[in-house]
Amino acid sequence: MKALVAQELSGPAALAYTDVDDISSDSAVVIDVGAAGVCFPDLLMLRGEYQMKMPPPFIPGLEVAGTVRSAPDSSGFTAGQRVSGFSLLGGWAEQVALPADAVVPTNDALDDGSAVCLLGNYYTMYFALQRRGALQPGETVLVLGSGGGVGTAAVQIAKALGAKVIAMVHRPSAVSFVESLGADVVLPLTDGWLDAVKQETGGRGVDLVVDPVGGSVFDDAIRAMATEGRLLVIGFAAGGIPTVKVNRLLLRNVSVVGVGWGEFVNRIPGAQAQVGAALASLVDAGLRPPAPVRFPLSDGAAALQALADGQINGKLVFLP
Repeated sequence: MKALVAQELSGPAALAYTDVDDISSDSAVVIDVGAAGVCFPDLLMLRGEYQMKMPPPFIPGLEVAGTVRSAPDSSGFTAGQRVSGFSLLGGWAEQVALPADAVVPTNDALDDGSAVCLLGNYYTMYFALQRRGALQPGETVLVLGSGGGVGTAAVQIAKALGAKVIAMVHRPSAVSFVESLGADVVLPLTDGWLDAVKQETGGRGVDLVVDPVGGSVFDDAIRAMATEGRLLVIGFAAGGIPTVKVNRLLLRNVSVVGVGWGEFVNRIPGAQAQVGAALASLVDAGLRPPAPVRFPLSDGAAALQALADGQINGKLVFLP
């Protein structure tokens, strides 16, 4: 079969589209991949900057959707069934083998490209907003970096849970895209953005901040919160890992809350199924991820470079 293989840890240019051995397994669900998701940790992994460092060569890819080729009788899945799932690695290929507890049925309303969009980012953001952030209907959510995959999921899920959403964008070209997600207000993440947020909230501030950016915006994000506000730390797309002086949390009665979906799933049995069922209900109620940016798997290196250069709005998926 064909796959994208990371030959070294030097970024997208180190990816090679090449032949690898076909997959065969009696103990796992083998899937013919219809679409493979791309997320920011993939890019970090290719640079050797992720917390889980993989020695090359390896096949990246954490998210897949497709059709079951074979499955153990005990798995609950059958050949020909449409499914989606999380893989530790190996998703950027024509086939992948996953443990049965990492696989879920695909909603009939979604094609493979849309189904794979609901995996990492939407599971993370539902967990972040509903459980870690305890979001209540009517609260105001500020989303930093709303033009990316995490930001897209944050805007849509926050709206689905009844929040008002203020979305920040780095690039003017992303404004219309973010508006189409349902954000109530879209503002540029430039100098003076904190004053703009305060003005939009009548000086009160916001109840939740979704921060996948980190870096220099973190300090102002603390200041953007209302009393008893919560800042959800999702990641550090800007590169820098910020620090906080905890006296500021005490004096302002605000919280900084870590969101580590993968670690939570590893430690809490049934968490993935629970969040998956909740997301399925939102899809049944009409939630649809925006159409992903689709590239052939063979063009994966160029697509990853476009993502690294900030040229992709929303979710990037590969089509084997």
